[in-house]
Amino acid sequence: MSQAPHHIERGQGPSVIFLHGIGGDGTSWLPELEALAGHCRAVAWDMPGYGGSPTLPEMNFPALAGALKDLLGRLGIERAHLVGHSVGGMVALEFAVRFPERVESLVLYATSPAFGKADGDWQRDFLKARLGPLDAGKRMAELAPSIVESLVGDNPDKRGIARATAAMARVPEDAYRAAMQCLVTFDRRDALAGIAVPVLVLAGEKDDNAPAAMMERMAEKIPGARFQVIPGAGHLAHFEKPEAFRIVLDAFLEQTITERATAS
Repeated sequence: MSQAPHHIERGQGPSVIFLHGIGGDGTSWLPELEALAGHCRAVAWDMPGYGGSPTLPEMNFPALAGALKDLLGRLGIERAHLVGHSVGGMVALEFAVRFPERVESLVLYATSPAFGKADGDWQRDFLKARLGPLDAGKRMAELAPSIVESLVGDNPDKRGIARATAAMARVPEDAYRAAMQCLVTFDRRDALAGIAVPVLVLAGEKDDNAPAAMMERMAEKIPGARFQVIPGAGHLAHFEKPEAFRIVLDAFLEQTITERATAS
C-alpha cells in the first residue's frame, strides 16, 4: 500500500469524506467538519500533492481513487458517504465506479461527469488560459484573488471569500498544474446509469464552470438522484453561501444515514 494522503477529522459516527476542488485543501472544509462532528466522523483529505499529502507518480483519476482507498484503509473505514466539490466530485465518481462496495452515498457538488477529450481544441484553450499566467511567471498567491473572484456568484460571504482566497494561495503550483492536466481527461458519463446509492447533485445557480442546467442533466441520468440549486451561488457555494450549503448537505446526509441504517 502506498503512503496514504494527509487528512483532518472531527467527531465519531457514520463516516463522511470531503474531497476538495483544485483551489482548496482539507482545511477548506473545516466549518463542515465542525458542524457534523456531533453525529458523524467527518474527514477531509488533502488531495495528493496538496497540503500534507505526498504527490503521485502521475496524477490521474484511477490513481486518485486508489489514494482515497488507501486513506479509508488507514482509517479503518469500510464504507463512507462521499462529498466531492469540482474535481473532488470527479474523484468521488471515479471511486464509486471502481469501489462501489465502499460507498454509502454521493454528493456531487459543482462538478461534471466529463470534461471532454484531453487533446481537444477547447481543452487546450482551457489549459492555456488557466496555466498561462503561471507560465508567465505569476505565483499562485498573486493569482488567487482574481481566480476566486471569477468563480463566485451574487453577494458572497466576505469571510468565506477570504478563506477561499487563502486556500487558493496555498495551492502548490506543481499540484495545480497536475490537477488541471488531470481534470481535462475525465469522462465517466457511461457510468451514471449504474450508480446504485443515494446521490445528491448540488449546483450553484450562478456557476459558469459547472452550470446548473448541465448538472440537472447529469442528475437525470443517475437513478433516483436528487438535484438541488443554491440560489445566487457560483462555483464555491460552501464558501459563498455557507449556511445555505450546510442546510442542504445536512438534510441529505441526515435522511440518507437514517435510511441506510434502517436498511441494514
